[in-house]
Amino acid sequence: VAQIHPPHYYQRRDDLRSSVMEALQEMMGELEDLHKSINDQAVQHIHAGEIILTYALSKTVELFLKAAAAKKRRFQVIVCEGAPHFGGHAMAKSLAEAGIDTTVIHDAATYAIMARVNKVLLPAHAVLANGGLIAPSGSNMVALAAKQNSVPVVALAGMFKLCPLYPHEGQDTLNDLISPSSVSDYSLMGSPTMCEVDFVNPVHDYIPPQLIDLYVTNIGGFQPSYIY
Repeated sequence: VAQIHPPHYYQRRDDLRSSVMEALQEMMGELEDLHKSINDQAVQHIHAGEIILTYALSKTVELFLKAAAAKKRRFQVIVCEGAPHFGGHAMAKSLAEAGIDTTVIHDAATYAIMARVNKVLLPAHAVLANGGLIAPSGSNMVALAAKQNSVPVVALAGMFKLCPLYPHEGQDTLNDLISPSSVSDYSLMGSPTMCEVDFVNPVHDYIPPQLIDLYVTNIGGFQPSYIY
């Protein structure tokens, strides 16, 4: 019978199962310790009296801030509400219940408040091979405002979020476009004016590496240029 696959495809590997199980166990262990490893670095990045700005809802950022507060660090958090999904409201409620001085602002007020901010914390959906960040939609606006005001931007990401793609690869797959119903009510679509409007409601933003100062991961902090 002619072999249609490379020769190594037909070699018997008695150790394959154990190798796969070992790799899975290692990955599961890394995921279980992920937040603890990141939270242990909180006191290195959040100092007493600082004003921290973050965007929308992120469990990683939330636990990071709570870990700093648990170490008796007293600081203030400003949360952008993250329209149109408004995850920042739930984020602010959770932080306030933990005893952290928290303020919610409109996304449009980000630039105005940035001059008072000491540090920006952003969540990560994925980290690309060039050091760029895929983050919740609206995060790029925050990063641009921080750059203009020379405010450091720190992104929190587990190592499992590192992605081998570059931003010019897979333009159609790096983002998700969802229903515009959260932006505009369908009942308005019947008007002649609204019929001429195209609504684009992306889930994520791409933030270039020059707008990110530091990535805090579960194995330490790295600059974007070190990611690859």
